[in-house]
Amino acid sequence: MASSFKPEQSRVPPALPLPAPPLTKFKIALCQLLVTADKERNIAHARKAIQEAAEKGAKLVLLPEIWNSPYSNDSFPVYAEDINAGGDASPSTAMLSELARTSEDHNSWWLYSGAMWGSVIHLFDIDIPGKITFKESKTLTAGETPTIVDTEVGRIGIGICYDIRFQELAILYAARGAHLLCYPGAFNMTTGPLHWELLQRARAADNQLYVATCSPARDVGAGYVAWGHSTLVGPFGEVLATTEDAEDIIISEIDYSLD
Repeated sequence: MASSFKPEQSRVPPALPLPAPPLTKFKIALCQLLVTADKERNIAHARKAIQEAAEKGAKLVLLPEIWNSPYSNDSFPVYAEDINAGGDASPSTAMLSELARTSEDHNSWWLYSGAMWGSVIHLFDIDIPGKITFKESKTLTAGETPTIVDTEVGRIGIGICYDIRFQELAILYAARGAHLLCYPGAFNMTTGPLHWELLQRARAADNQLYVATCSPARDVGAGYVAWGHSTLVGPFGEVLATTEDAEDIIISEIDYSLD
């Protein structure tokens, strides 16, 4: 009797039918914004950035992680919104929804810090004696489900900040047919220069996908100082566009036909 075990087949998983993106070439905007303690100002500032990006032809607009609030455990509960309630209970998402309704001429897709689309899966907890202590788990709850969104510009896998350190999540997104990985994030002045670009290029090269990141602009007077350097990386691990540390909006082109 022939054995049913065929190790040569187990090493080669069946090919997945990957969806073709509706658009093969489009412009993406990375809006590296300076975030203040004034929530109303932050929302108005983000609105202006999105409108500017759309007017310049961007089909996908990426905002920073925590773009409407200072980055601190004390601020998170104060600035939190009830997304399901909408309206005055969620002014940030109300602004984004209004722009989506009124900006049909630009035919743009809005993608922001992730709260509306999904939850960060890996929380950033760090305690280095004498240097830095920060635990997101004090106020945030980790998500359980990877988030993939089908849009006019293709299938997007979404991670938030610390998620970019875990190649398994990116591999899962690639296996599920993602065309692009987006990571809003706020690496700090220690991890930023060491790992921010390295991880983006690794995730892109590992999976032969475009990787886009968006950070808040650097504010040296803030309690948490972001590294900045929002970046678009190509499928071969090459940096296609990047900012420095100051507030900036960069618009670059993604062309899936070159993958």
